[in-house]
Amino acid sequence: MADAPQNSLEAFTWALASGVRGLESDVWMLDGDPVLSHGPPERERVAPLALAELLTRCGTDFDLSLDLKGPGTAERTVEVARSAGFDLGRLWLCAPGGASDSWRGLDPRVRLVTDLRWRDALLCPHRTLPALGAQGFDAVNLRHGRWTRSLVRQAHAAGLLAFAWDVQHAWTLRWAVSRGVDAVYSDHVPLLVGGLGAPSDPSADGR
Repeated sequence: MADAPQNSLEAFTWALASGVRGLESDVWMLDGDPVLSHGPPERERVAPLALAELLTRCGTDFDLSLDLKGPGTAERTVEVARSAGFDLGRLWLCAPGGASDSWRGLDPRVRLVTDLRWRDALLCPHRTLPALGAQGFDAVNLRHGRWTRSLVRQAHAAGLLAFAWDVQHAWTLRWAVSRGVDAVYSDHVPLLVGGLGAPSDPSADGR
């Protein structure tokens, strides 16, 4: 959203053309269809972008991380992605406080992401992270500055990937990468491409 209107087709197509490897958005239901919108779509001034249109116009060769908002969103999101031929192993479904057990039953390839509360990360990661891994989550999300090398190692030991969000500056990107996280979220496409390397760069290992 730093380089083009938020959740617009322009923003997503430009990001992919520039070399990022994944997209992130919030998904809501509107008239029975999943749409990409930061807030409730009926309150947006501009018509929100339909998930189906994103996949039709941008193809399917990228990871897609979606924060699910509201009941029934997971089911329709998976249906639309499957119909578009999207690799469901590259679809990451996220929700604050954890995801429903039923999400895994939608398709075994779908990846599940949950937030890691700062209190749990600080006081009891040795209990929280293995419990999340045992529940079937694939990754945990935490603000960039709260990841430490030790915490990343504990997440990996629990079979979880470590995702860092709100990476908006070069120094926060360096911090996150130096801690060993597996993915970063940012509003700034040039920061990601310049800091992590384009996909053609064999030395680049960040997403």
